[in-house]
Amino acid sequence: MDHRTKTPVVGMIGGGQLARMTHQAAIPLGQSLKVLAVSDSDSAALVAANVEVGHHTDLEALKRFAAGCDVVTFDHEHVPGEHLRELAAAGVAVHPGPDALLHAQDKLVMRRRLAELGLPVPPFAEVTEVADVLKFGAEHGWPCVLKTARGGYDGRGVWLLDSPEEAESTVRELLDSGAPLLVEQRVPLRRELAALVARSPFGQGAAWPLVETVQRDGICVEVLAPAPDAGPALVQRAQDLALQIAESLGVTGVLAVELFETEDGLVINELAMRPHNSGHWTIEGARTSQFEQHLRAVLDYPLGTTELTAPAVVMANVLGAPELPEMSMDERLHHLFARFPQVKVHLYGKGERPGRKLGHVTVLGDELEPVREQARLAAHWLSHAEWSDGYRIH
Repeated sequence: MDHRTKTPVVGMIGGGQLARMTHQAAIPLGQSLKVLAVSDSDSAALVAANVEVGHHTDLEALKRFAAGCDVVTFDHEHVPGEHLRELAAAGVAVHPGPDALLHAQDKLVMRRRLAELGLPVPPFAEVTEVADVLKFGAEHGWPCVLKTARGGYDGRGVWLLDSPEEAESTVRELLDSGAPLLVEQRVPLRRELAALVARSPFGQGAAWPLVETVQRDGICVEVLAPAPDAGPALVQRAQDLALQIAESLGVTGVLAVELFETEDGLVINELAMRPHNSGHWTIEGARTSQFEQHLRAVLDYPLGTTELTAPAVVMANVLGAPELPEMSMDERLHHLFARFPQVKVHLYGKGERPGRKLGHVTVLGDELEPVREQARLAAHWLSHAEWSDGYRIH
């Protein structure tokens, strides 16, 4: 317990924007998140008072960090499982636990486990030689999708193989680099959805409204809440899948289940066992944000209500422009608020570079399309310092 506040100390391994926003959620609960950051310039390290600098692959740094925490959780999935097992064996409360987290760290382990549970996953196979992909493509058709089993995100670690010839060169090169691989059938999807839930050690579960996620170049650019044109049966199916996964894998905390909607129903894409980009809209758009809920869950507090605070909520990511704008971010904010005072802005304290997630904006309203247009305009303005609809600031 923090002797000053008499509240539990939650330690978050990783100092990125998820830790930064979790710290913000901890403050109203009387807490100050403790952060293990790689650098004192990490997003969370810029705002949190209780920061230790150390690497998440360094067992001794993890032990020192955990010694001052009541519970340890994560900003990312990259902590070695053997290190987490050693912490847990020493009595550290690790949430989610290493056995659960493995399914978010290793896509092949995740695919196998979900298939065992009878849940909808695309056909897949482990790849240890080029012949594995050639056989898979011959059976399931081309193109197919090659993935690294570990480490890929935001479109990285994913290759679309259009032909056996392309598979020959790409797979051989990746196998030579030592990357663990799997191949999957390319899913004929209508759109991408995300089901966000939380689960406590007590076993209580909570689900937010189903959302649609819009991707560009493998990166989420906007999230629409609730998912438009999603009937009650589809929403229920998605939420039930996510809650079933959370319970079956023993997840504690927030779980994001990325889904493909197809003509034949839902197919599970990937899992994240932490606050997730598809849930950033909940800060203003839900009665309980994913960040507060994650804290409640890992502390085994009763979970908060998850209803929408407005009929339509849109989150748009602010991504670094191809060329750095001459106008400062401070001035861009000035002009944004002058035009759209209702837009909520979250900047992560990162240096600008092309494609980097610099922050996000959230807009609430009564109807989806005007809310979506405002979010798109605001995000593009903050990225590029130009209004995509031709609006003039002077």
